[in-house]
Amino acid sequence: MQRRILKHVTKYNILSTEQYGLRVGLRTDNATYKLITEILNAMNNKLQVGGIFCDLEKAFDCVNHDILLSKLKFYGISDKDLQTYQSYLGDRYCRTAIYNDSENSNKVSNWAKVRHGVPQGSVLGSLLFLLYINDLPKIINTTSAPIIFADDTSILFTRSNPIDFNKNIYTVFITLNKWLTANQLSLNFNKTKYVHFTTKRNMSVNLKIGFNNNFITNSSYTKFLGVTMNNTLS
Repeated sequence: MQRRILKHVTKYNILSTEQYGLRVGLRTDNATYKLITEILNAMNNKLQVGGIFCDLEKAFDCVNHDILLSKLKFYGISDKDLQTYQSYLGDRYCRTAIYNDSENSNKVSNWAKVRHGVPQGSVLGSLLFLLYINDLPKIINTTSAPIIFADDTSILFTRSNPIDFNKNIYTVFITLNKWLTANQLSLNFNKTKYVHFTTKRNMSVNLKIGFNNNFITNSSYTKFLGVTMNNTLS
């Protein structure tokens, strides 16, 4: 199943070019190189440049099965193939077991039906999630530069005019959150960061970026795919 769906999305060029996860010939260092190059080019051209580094809250566990199946159908997976994925996602159950050391026994909850999420650790889980968020870059890539590796999502902004720069960030952030809400995903606002990149040391730019009275953190550094970078790229 994994080989067939990967062959299908590769043949028809379905996966977004902003997505670096599971694409043939691409790795984490390609995404990191793209991010750093975009920032350096903007800084060399004397442009305002900043990035929102998103933390999606329990992203793999929040995938809505009905929405995912509708997207699979949109991407050309239909009839018996779609029914196979519907069967794969459906009728899964889970329960929690807690070991009591003093009694040498397990306390076990009742079984509960799994209504959301892709099976983590499975061969298909990551690929299904990529297709679930595949349409996200297309709604923001005309005014920003998204760089995504699976659920690791960064969005870069560049403008010469500070006023236009700030407006663009706010507009894209609202669009992003509306898309997440429609797809039953959400940001972890405590872990999502905004970094303003600059060649000038000790220069701080604080923007109040939020949605529905939830605001993200302004930071002088971030971590992207295991690489920690500060706001001067030094």
